[in-house]
Amino acid sequence: MKKTDLVQTTKNIRKALLMMNHRSNASHSGSALSIVELLTVLYFKYLNVDPENPKDPKRDKFILSKGHASSGLYATLAERGFFDKSYLDRFYVDNGILPGHIDFEAAPGLESAAGSLGHGLSVGMGMAIAAKYQKLKSRVVVMISDGELNEGSIWEPLLLAPHLKLDNLTVIVDYNKIQSFGITNEVINLEPLNEKLKAFNWHVIEINGHDMKEIEQALNAKTSQPKIIIAHTIKGKGVSYMENKLEWHYRSPNKELLDQAYGEIDN
Repeated sequence: MKKTDLVQTTKNIRKALLMMNHRSNASHSGSALSIVELLTVLYFKYLNVDPENPKDPKRDKFILSKGHASSGLYATLAERGFFDKSYLDRFYVDNGILPGHIDFEAAPGLESAAGSLGHGLSVGMGMAIAAKYQKLKSRVVVMISDGELNEGSIWEPLLLAPHLKLDNLTVIVDYNKIQSFGITNEVINLEPLNEKLKAFNWHVIEINGHDMKEIEQALNAKTSQPKIIIAHTIKGKGVSYMENKLEWHYRSPNKELLDQAYGEIDN
């Protein structure tokens, strides 16, 4: 896919997830917007997945551990062709299809339930171990939030995965620096995050999480260790009134704000 096509794809995903949250009066638009470029590169440039055969045993697997940003993943899967875009109309509504927090049985392409923070990395590590035992070349990618690093259960797989030499496991930290109740490093300071993760024997790469070239290069970087990508992102990316605003962890755009967001995304 050409870079220009990828840019248009990010616009389509941003508009779709905003419409979903507007329609259902749902939260977490800011959390979903910060990961759009990451999801786009994953599903359109990196992951070995087939929408026509979503349960292929040789497929790569992606887990969105920060399950509150589900609208971003659903919109990406629909854009990639895993299910019809009409599914998005039934996001987080009565008698809907797509729950606000991810249920892996809700639609094709979903690999794990998510929403109770701190569990996705352990699930992904288990998948990576299973792939090794089965001698599969499939890769596992897990995306966690920076606030999720407050969870002790995250640090257990961070300690174990390098010991098991799981070079088929990649973790992406969505480091947008805002969590539910404040600035991430004011709630619990994560720094120096790079050095901490290196001390746990991870191969660490820091990138601009909105630069798709940097994202692709980081994902493709070869290493004999499990890899962790610290992706510096902007909460609410692409919508001026949402960017770096804590309240957009919770708010939903009304029709006027939705129209404004669409205009900014299209420009």
